[in-house]
Amino acid sequence: MSYIDQKEFHRIFQEQVRECDRLLNRKAKEYTGDNPDRLSAFKTAAVIQGSTPQRALAGMMAKHIISIYDMCFSQEASFETEVWNEKITDTLNYLFLLKAIVKEENDHQSN
Repeated sequence: MSYIDQKEFHRIFQEQVRECDRLLNRKAKEYTGDNPDRLSAFKTAAVIQGSTPQRALAGMMAKHIISIYDMCFSQEASFETEVWNEKITDTLNYLFLLKAIVKEENDHQSN
């Protein structure tokens, strides 16, 4: 049985980060339009839902988490690599966006 060593894991990690960056940059205009606030979609969703940007993001991210969970516990033999990549990348990007929301909130509270 083969295994992933530290060097290969680091390569996988670096490629995933690059893919996350590519996708975030590609979708920025789609989700923010001309608004310079990268987090505006979550703030707008929060207003619509009477909630917070964190909770709005969590609700949107839940779909991806549930999909990954379902794939992990599926009785099917396997899923295409592209499907795994899409779900993993989307979920990681939601976590990066959550990090930005938390940072913005902490910065605002510090001022």
